[in-house]
Amino acid sequence: MRLAKYLAHAGVASRRASEGIVTQGRVKVGGKVVTDPARDADDGSGVEVDGRPVAPEAHETYVVNKPAGVVSTASDTHGRPTVVDLVDSDRRLYPVGRLDADSTGLILLTNDGALADRLTHPRYEVEKVYRAKVDPPRPSERALRALRHGVELDDGRTAPARVHLVEPGVIEIAIHEGRNRQVRRMLEAVGHRVTGLRRVAFGPLRLNRLGVGDARRLTPAETERLRQASGG
Repeated sequence: MRLAKYLAHAGVASRRASEGIVTQGRVKVGGKVVTDPARDADDGSGVEVDGRPVAPEAHETYVVNKPAGVVSTASDTHGRPTVVDLVDSDRRLYPVGRLDADSTGLILLTNDGALADRLTHPRYEVEKVYRAKVDPPRPSERALRALRHGVELDDGRTAPARVHLVEPGVIEIAIHEGRNRQVRRMLEAVGHRVTGLRRVAFGPLRLNRLGVGDARRLTPAETERLRQASGG
């Protein structure tokens, strides 16, 4: 298989991130540096990343209820706590997509690069549901209608979204795109400042009773539902 795909299956990083690792010259195959992500590789190729041998590992996927102040990366150069710190595993896990440091709620961690790519690629349109606390608290029907049909942002018009007012001051919005700070920017575009944002669902998964800062490993059935939701 392609080298980038092999690294993703081995849990090194997502496929797209693995492509970057290869092009940076950090990968050797058979003792020689390779910079072509399309190079063929398998278990007998002698693949190394940063001087360490790479071999496929058993896949694990976790759901985490991220607290505010925790960053959605595998490591942080500023010493801030990361979502990976919340999971008790010896696998090389990384987050599926991101939540802003000041946002909370459901985030997935996995070492299954193929699954991560499918869940985050816009082509597969995997839905993510958020609950936003907004000010002012009562959006007009015009504002809700605009969110449902798409609003113009500086990086283009958003796709239609499912939107409803849960209660005064709380809007639930479901999107399948993954632009930077998208929900906050959508709501600001219709005149509402977001004072709190929590992701409550990712595809078929919901937070349910998972406590803030807690994590649990997905069952095989839950993982399979995620695959199906991403067209796998």
